[in-house]
Amino acid sequence: RVYKSASVNVRPLADGGEGTVEALACGMGGRLETVTVTGPLGVPVECQYGILPESGTAILEMSGAAGITLVPDAEKDPMKTTTFGVGEVIRAAIQKGCRRFIVGIGGSATNDGGTGMLQALGYGILDRDGKQIPPGAQGLAQIASISAEHVLPELSECTFRIACDVNNPLCGPRGASAVYGPQKGADEAMVQVMDRGLAHFAEIAGKWNPKADPEFPGTGAAGGLGFAFLTFTRTVLESGIQIVLEETKLREYVKDADLVITGEGRLDGQTVMGKAPVGVARIAKEFHKPVLAFSGSVTREAAACNDAGIDAFFPILRSVVTLEEAMDPENARRNMADTAEQVFRLIQAVRPMQAV
Repeated sequence: RVYKSASVNVRPLADGGEGTVEALACGMGGRLETVTVTGPLGVPVECQYGILPESGTAILEMSGAAGITLVPDAEKDPMKTTTFGVGEVIRAAIQKGCRRFIVGIGGSATNDGGTGMLQALGYGILDRDGKQIPPGAQGLAQIASISAEHVLPELSECTFRIACDVNNPLCGPRGASAVYGPQKGADEAMVQVMDRGLAHFAEIAGKWNPKADPEFPGTGAAGGLGFAFLTFTRTVLESGIQIVLEETKLREYVKDADLVITGEGRLDGQTVMGKAPVGVARIAKEFHKPVLAFSGSVTREAAACNDAGIDAFFPILRSVVTLEEAMDPENARRNMADTAEQVFRLIQAVRPMQAV
């Protein structure tokens, strides 16, 4: 509307959480797949994941198969919820030829240490009778041995980049059970049981793989799923936004830009703690580029974003509305466009840009 000859490159943006699959798959020329898997309560759910055919990469969010949003409040029970469906998604992607995986592990409903996922991939997480333990954290104390006899052969060819933005260990006062258990439905007694169960699993896993390290930062993510990935697969735990920025090769686009524009639903004090807009700003500042951010709303604490590389940010709401009205897609598009237009009219008035 303002710079008629401007060349605009729109790049996918996510931080490993909700929306990562769609953003990366659609933004990088991939495709979306849907598979029916075992949900956290054992009931089938439809899980969407992405495939980038050229690199044989699968993109998935564990929350699509074992997320807390799939469990009604009245049925939250981490003693029973399972990550089995996560393993089923991985298996489905392997069968379609994928050998590289980008996995977001936020928003879990589980505390099973990833044992369900491992079982779906063919691992035997066995009790004293040589039978698979039951689903959920309730089975952890029953683990007597681990078997790889029936593991999917192709798993050894796979590598995993796990988007993990927490540094909690597996057990203890900062572990998976104590910190995240209550929001998944655990009371204090249940937290203690689950913590002991995860410690027992770690002990057995250490006999199977001497490199197992329950103290490693991030092993407590997603109810111990981070520990399972690190111990039983070829995995690295990384910042979610770092993975996305590298995979999308954002630097190649930023280096020749006149302006870098980013944003998220709400800019606040948490934005500077590894969220997507600040990740974008850091790359932009490597090339001394100005950065603007647009957001549905902002808080007073969002001022920290200025120190983190965002030169100026703007809320797009233009009148007093309900949350539902603000979130309406058509309203949001119009508010975004109208706000951006006025910002660029100001830029043009103060410092006319050369045509780009």
